[in-house]
Amino acid sequence: MKIDFSKFSSVKIGGVFDVEMIDEMCEFDGVMIGGANNILISPNPPKMGILSPKFDYIKFENGILSVGAKTSAAKLFKFAKEQNLGGFEFVKKIPGTIGGLITMNAGLKEHEISQSLKSIITSYGEFDKNECDFAYRHSNIKGVIYEARFEILREFDDDLSEILNAKRANQPKGASFGSCFANPKAAPAGKLLEEVGLKGFRIGRCGFSEIHANFLINYGGGTFSDAIALINLAKERVMDKFKIELKSEVVVL
Repeated sequence: MKIDFSKFSSVKIGGVFDVEMIDEMCEFDGVMIGGANNILISPNPPKMGILSPKFDYIKFENGILSVGAKTSAAKLFKFAKEQNLGGFEFVKKIPGTIGGLITMNAGLKEHEISQSLKSIITSYGEFDKNECDFAYRHSNIKGVIYEARFEILREFDDDLSEILNAKRANQPKGASFGSCFANPKAAPAGKLLEEVGLKGFRIGRCGFSEIHANFLINYGGGTFSDAIALINLAKERVMDKFKIELKSEVVVL
C-alpha cells in the first residue's frame, strides 16, 4: 500500500512511499511505522511495514488485558476507564499505537507503559517484560510487536487521570512528534533548549514551539531538511553550552 506521510505522520512531513501491510504474525526485515507519531521520514527511507486492522483489538479475561499492537492509546484509555481498569490513566493524550508506546516505553512523569505490562508477543515468540530491557524511553525488543498483555492490579483512578491530564495542558497544538528529546537527568530538555535560545526558533517552515521548546512544530509545508537541521542544531548548542548529550525521541528513517 502507498502512504502519503505528509498527511499520515503526526509531524506531516514526508513523501508518498510503499509500505507493506502485515496481516499475519511473521518476521519482517524492515522498519515498522505504527502510527508514525515519532517518525521523521527522509526522502530515501528503508523498507517499511504497518500492521493490518487485524491487530486492533482489546480483550480482558481473568485479570489479564490483551491489546493488539495496532490499537491506539486513545482506544486503550477509553476501554480502561469504561471497564474500571487501573494503570492506564496517563495514556489519555499520548498519540500512537500500543506497539509504538511499548517500543519507546512511553509515559508521563513517573508513569510508564511498561509498569503494568506482563508480557509481549512478537515475531520471535512471547517475552516477559523483564526480558525487554525497559528504561526511560527505551526498550530492547527483538522482532515485530503484535500483542501486549497487561496485569490489572487496581481500579481506574479518576483523580490521578485528572492530575496527569492537567500536566499536559502546556503542550502546544500543531503538527509535531510530541516531545522531540528525552529529558536528561540534569534538566528538562525544554529548559535546556530555552537556555540556548531555541524556544520559538525556526528553520524554514519548522520551529521549536514558543509555548514549549521541546516540541518541534511543522507550521505548514515543513520539510525533512528543516526538521533534521533543527534537531542537529539543538544537539550541538546544548552540548556546546552544557556538555549534555540530547537524545532524540524521534526515529529518523
